[in-house]
Amino acid sequence: QGSVDCPNLEFEYRDADTHSAELAELYSYTEEPELSTNRRCFEEDFHAQVQGRRWLELDGAQQKAYVMRLLDGLEVVNRDKRLKVARAILYLAQGVFGDCDNEGDVLHWSRHNSFLLYRLGTFTAFLELLNMEIDNSQACSSALRKPAISLADSTELRVLLSVMYLMVENIRVEQETDPPEWKSCRETFRMELSFPVHTEEPFALLLFTMVTKFCSGHAPHFPMKKVLLLLWKVLLFTLGGFEALQAMKVRKREELGLPPLPEDSIQVMRSMRAASPPTYCIELTEQQQQKRGHRSRRPLVKQDSLDIYNERDPFKNDEAGIDDEENDDVDSGIEGELDLMERDAIIPTMPAQRPPIERVSFPKGLPWAPKVRQKDIEHFLEASRNKFIGFTLGQDTETLIGLPRPIHESVKTLKQHKYVSISDVQIKNEEELEKCPMSLGEEEVQETPCEILYRAMLYNLPQYMIALLKILLAAAPTSKAKTDSINILADVLPEEMPITVLQSMKLGIDVNRHKEIIVKSISALLLLLLKHFKLNHIYQFEYVSQHLVFANCIPLILKFFNQNIMSYITAKNSISVLDYPHCTVYDLPELTAESLEAGDNNQFCWRNLFSCINLLRILNKLTKWKHSRTMMLVVFKSAPILKRALKVKQAMMQLYVLKLLKIQTKYLGRQWRKSNMKTMSAIYQKVRHRMNDDWAYGNDIDARPWDFQAEECTLRANIEAFNSRRYDRPQDSEFAPVDNCLQSVLGQRLELPEDFHYSYELWLEREVFSQPIRWEELLHYQ
Repeated sequence: QGSVDCPNLEFEYRDADTHSAELAELYSYTEEPELSTNRRCFEEDFHAQVQGRRWLELDGAQQKAYVMRLLDGLEVVNRDKRLKVARAILYLAQGVFGDCDNEGDVLHWSRHNSFLLYRLGTFTAFLELLNMEIDNSQACSSALRKPAISLADSTELRVLLSVMYLMVENIRVEQETDPPEWKSCRETFRMELSFPVHTEEPFALLLFTMVTKFCSGHAPHFPMKKVLLLLWKVLLFTLGGFEALQAMKVRKREELGLPPLPEDSIQVMRSMRAASPPTYCIELTEQQQQKRGHRSRRPLVKQDSLDIYNERDPFKNDEAGIDDEENDDVDSGIEGELDLMERDAIIPTMPAQRPPIERVSFPKGLPWAPKVRQKDIEHFLEASRNKFIGFTLGQDTETLIGLPRPIHESVKTLKQHKYVSISDVQIKNEEELEKCPMSLGEEEVQETPCEILYRAMLYNLPQYMIALLKILLAAAPTSKAKTDSINILADVLPEEMPITVLQSMKLGIDVNRHKEIIVKSISALLLLLLKHFKLNHIYQFEYVSQHLVFANCIPLILKFFNQNIMSYITAKNSISVLDYPHCTVYDLPELTAESLEAGDNNQFCWRNLFSCINLLRILNKLTKWKHSRTMMLVVFKSAPILKRALKVKQAMMQLYVLKLLKIQTKYLGRQWRKSNMKTMSAIYQKVRHRMNDDWAYGNDIDARPWDFQAEECTLRANIEAFNSRRYDRPQDSEFAPVDNCLQSVLGQRLELPEDFHYSYELWLEREVFSQPIRWEELLHYQ
């Protein structure tokens, strides 16, 4: 697949897909018959209560009264009756599709009913039922005994989770036409999910617990896709999406007195255009064979479309063409032909001689403002002082005595582009708090939804990360089916396995779609967690990312990309006529093997491209400024895998791939750089520049052999110091006052159980008299 095969992908990256697509992904195709079961349960009850009228015809008060009656039905002891009522409520949340004529009406009534259900306390009622189902040991033990788990094992859980997901998703999505009471309802719901009442845990933590319980093998019947989708949407709703995150970042920089951000990264990426991907081996050999026939100096036609838009280098002379001539056979294809589709658009006619430079209009400047860290200025001055004076002044960046004028100019330029991140300020504050805990007093911690979630997750966070990565591994298309891997298909496999070829094809599509949705939800929720924790406190982010690295997240993501990524992004694992809400209002056409094979006519699969970008962003977050992790990318031979991902002509995806290639370029050797000049050119054009960062050469200070283990250990020590200082204060505080008076210690009243005086003598015998006193231990005690 060359660059011509893949057109530019018209993809807009956002928090989630369209509202209808997000609702459709909640259901698998094997669940489709249950839609009519829900309708039947509702209509049997509704027609018994309200004769001769439809739900849409009732006024607000009548609808409220009916829902209150349904909620009373959830209190019954009989499990089957409870399930019927829950199904009737699910039918309301699904938009009473039996009374609707088109998809728009279904979605409208689904939103209307979700707000109505929330206002009447349905979410809280379903939360109680969910807790009961999670603790249902009978269901767990029967699922464990079965050789094959199917949809039937998770019926109650799926109904409960579906109602909760529809409520969260419908209330989360804002529309311009929403009445004011819906807006206040949305804020109340967000607060309820973020700030738990009566010192309970946040709702997201309950879902994390479900994930770990499923992965430990104690509850193999949990419908994992629904749990993960709900968890992702709850985090998106309570913490905020990418635009909310950007606004929070701007606000936090203002509070800390830092200069504003040089640009809005979301907007910059939206305005970027994709580059032609590098050429590959098959094309290389073809081009080389053609070259042997006629070798000639390369005109502008031979230049890459990436370079056409670069500003002309004033220091470049015509001698460069001679070097190109000599290396023609090595990197001719990698320099690449100009994309045929773009050639007409950019330069209508291509004369043999070099055209005047005015014909091509260049954009002014590069997309990103360059950044410089304080550390970079210190390194630059250290090297300059060593060279010109012969000694250094540590972290002093102001004294320039004895240094020549050009160095003064360089330092001035570096300081103009100096960027202080929120993380830098947080690390500095943390160092001061560690040094002077008494004089600085206690730190004021803002009770944000993110802070509450981190505190709740803290003690089991490693298990949560391992569980998510286990499921991601099982859902990855490159994973081989192993006997010891977890079964994530419990909520997609029907009770009776398919008999005909058509049924098998349909189930095959359903299973692939199911896995894609799981990958999408895990990648999105991990990225959200990392971004929010990083903004809240850098060491919270480092704690999560370190546990992801320890759980082999880096090789797992590389394994995910070690496939034909173009076929993954253009996969057609969906049957649009079976998608909700389409299947609820239209009669289903006769499905044939041909219609299933043809799939939809979309250029690409939105969820798969979204997942790929999220995974690349996670990989960037884990490896940025971490030499030990960058070396993992090199050791796992990520360069060819990432280079293949450049085939996808989508600017945002290419940017994150190029960032990952940039950080390891200096370790890949001269030959790799020489034969990948097109990729190097793309990095130069698209990725942010760091002044005096020798990313393209091996002579940088960071390219020296590094004590990687020490780096991770130092980071871990800092994280543990932060966690114990902020979250373990009441227990074993080093600065807590100690009572040294024997009288007051012995005189303390201890609350003893009522029956203690009956067994007091036994206790004395066992705990005091029969225990030998080891006096030497007193001497050794620290």
